[in-house]
Amino acid sequence: MKKFILALLAVFPMLAGAAGPSLDLDKAGNDLSDKESLKRGFESYLNYCLGCHQLQYQRYNRTFADLGISDEEGLEKWMPTGEKVGDHITNTMPAKDAAAWFGSTPPDLTLEARFRSPDYIYTYLRSFYVDEKRPFGVNNKVFKDVGMPHVLQDLQGVRTMDEHGELSEATGGTMTAEEYDAFVRDLTNFLEYTAEPNKLERQNMGYWVIGFLFIFLIFAYLLKKEYWRDVH
Repeated sequence: MKKFILALLAVFPMLAGAAGPSLDLDKAGNDLSDKESLKRGFESYLNYCLGCHQLQYQRYNRTFADLGISDEEGLEKWMPTGEKVGDHITNTMPAKDAAAWFGSTPPDLTLEARFRSPDYIYTYLRSFYVDEKRPFGVNNKVFKDVGMPHVLQDLQGVRTMDEHGELSEATGGTMTAEEYDAFVRDLTNFLEYTAEPNKLERQNMGYWVIGFLFIFLIFAYLLKKEYWRDVH
């Protein structure tokens, strides 16, 4: 038994190393209850992301309902694709052409925040830098040799990386650093929402479940005492 435990202790560090180095991610600080932030993020997604990245598991009408947008307003202002409010949020980019243009088909973003984490998305969108060796002239600190162009460069500006791996301040963008961070935070907030639209409801229900189990525990304990009263 002692040898078995020692063997496990020797294996665990190797398993941790196999997972690769952990990334130093910035905290997004999302708030899924902030519907105005979600609306701004939704608008940013439609304007800058939908052309390449679909939300094929998310419907327009579910998004409208959760964000406080009427179906009428949604049809008029928030639906660049689709004919019915019940349609999924998809684009018309041919997958084969996209793979040829970018090296691989741009991923669907519906579950990206669950797959990568909101902090990853927030840091990723703020970590592009100039790299003339790459096809689109940019690279990314948290996704080495990324095949995606920096579609938000006009907003953020241009960043460079020094020999120590440190990123410079962005220059030439239409937004200040604080404005761009807020913009990315709203977009990340929206993508966290699409990854699990009922997250807040699930969390709220969890409190009720814990309360029920606590009350049940009290009755179970009293019942146990009643059953075992004569035994002791």
